[in-house]
Amino acid sequence: MNAMMRWTLAVLLVLVAPGVWSKDYTVSVGGMTDSGGYYGGSTDVLMFQPANITINAGDTVTFTNMGGTHNVASDTPGLFRCANGCDGSGGSGTPAAGWTVTIPFNTAGTFGYHCELHVGMGMRGTITVNPAPQATFAITPGITGSWYNPDQSGHGFNLEVLPNNVFLAYWYVFDTSGKNLWLGGVSNGSFSGNSATVNLTQTTGGTYPPLDPTKVVRTAWGTLTFAFSDCNTGTATWTPGVVGFPSGTMPIKRLTGVSGLACP
Repeated sequence: MNAMMRWTLAVLLVLVAPGVWSKDYTVSVGGMTDSGGYYGGSTDVLMFQPANITINAGDTVTFTNMGGTHNVASDTPGLFRCANGCDGSGGSGTPAAGWTVTIPFNTAGTFGYHCELHVGMGMRGTITVNPAPQATFAITPGITGSWYNPDQSGHGFNLEVLPNNVFLAYWYVFDTSGKNLWLGGVSNGSFSGNSATVNLTQTTGGTYPPLDPTKVVRTAWGTLTFAFSDCNTGTATWTPGVVGFPSGTMPIKRLTGVSGLACP
């Protein structure tokens, strides 16, 4: 096996003893039965059972020789060749009797395989590997911090994830005439997964301290929805409920975080 084949083997299928995998699938190799395959009775069954399987990336397939002299070799030369272990990982893929080998499949794709001694008699199979299911990101307290769009630096959001499923958001932005517009609100007990929607309120009428609370006017402005892809990226989408402000959406990135608060 040349250096390139060894590298491909290591990257694509890493033929080592498996760790914690999602699921293991069993394929019988050969055997002596009274039905199915070639010949039957007291003669080797020249087939893999099941010959064609579909798994997810990260799953393993355990091939067990049920009788006769066989191996399992990839249709792609150098990818895997196994019997008493696998070539390139301390074992031997030379056809033999009485062996079991487990192969992890970590990369999505379609992998054809065969028995080198009996491929001409139809002893072959296919493993279809689907991409591993992706875990959905969920909002955690680690989302807390300042967020903005680097291409629109000058406005942005302060976000806090608080106890009891409370999501607090402030948007420091400008109105259509260029004046400061500070909007804020909470999503109380109504967010889940990677998304939170806040009902925004615009506050006007205040004065420089000492503030007279009786002059403060709070007006419902609209909604603001955050959807996060991970701890550092997401989107912000706003739907105004007042005249003169268009709806919109934009990607956002984390600007600051809270020291000691991990995400996720």
